Order: sequence, then structure tokens, then C-alpha cells
Amino acid sequence: MIGKPEWFKRRKYGGWGIYPKTWQGWVYLAAVITPFAVFNALPFWSEKTRMIVTLVWLAFLAIDISHIMIKMKKDERERIHEAIAERNALWVMIAVIVIGIGYQTARASVLQNFTNVDWFLVAALFAAVITKAITNIYLDRKD
Repeated sequence: MIGKPEWFKRRKYGGWGIYPKTWQGWVYLAAVITPFAVFNALPFWSEKTRMIVTLVWLAFLAIDISHIMIKMKKDERERIHEAIAERNALWVMIAVIVIGIGYQTARASVLQNFTNVDWFLVAALFAAVITKAITNIYLDRKD
């Protein structure tokens, strides 16, 4: 792809993704963001055109950054630390989602209106369960 893994480092303390560590990484970031910002600042395009360009730009950026992250070299210690941090973040996210669904359900039952539950949160939990099951099946069969 366009970006090179050696231009970036893994973002450890400020979320997920990558962070520029060389001037080339900063130039890459500016080269990707500046044209998009200019495009959105100019009033020549319709909302539909803006939406299409935004989706294409986000798809390109997601693919290129994913490629950079996959190609980054990490030693075994970094992999273990990242796995533990990801696991802990996941447990906190699951707890917050379960508490949120419980709150929405309790609030909806008090109001006698069961349409207030955010079904995307419920779907996220089920998708996580299915992903975990598939991963465990794959890893069991791989060994």
C-alpha cells in the first residue's frame, strides 16, 4: 500500500491504531488528511457526493492503516503486552455495554416502552460471543 510500517509506531497509551514516528509518517498523515479537509471545506459538491467521497476515503484509509499495522514488526514481549491490554480493554467495554443494556431495559420497563433498548449494543455482544466461539473452534482445530 502507500504507507510504510517503519514510519509509524503502535499507539500504546492513547487508544488504538498507529502514531507517526518519522517525518515520513507525518507527511503521509498530512497527505491523506489535507486533500480530504479541502474537499469538505469547498461548497461545490452535493451531500450525496460528499457522502460517497467520505466513504471511499474512509475505506482507503482503513485498508492502508490496517496494512501498516499488520506489517509492523513486534517482538514477543510487545505482542504479549498488546494482547493483555486488548483483553483488558475488551472486558471493560463488555461491562459497560452490559450495564448500558441493563439500564436501558430497566428504564424501558418502568416506562412500559420496550423500544428504548439499543439493539446495536445487543448485536455487538452477540457478535462478540460468535467471534469468540469461532476463534476458539479454529484454534482448537489448528493445534
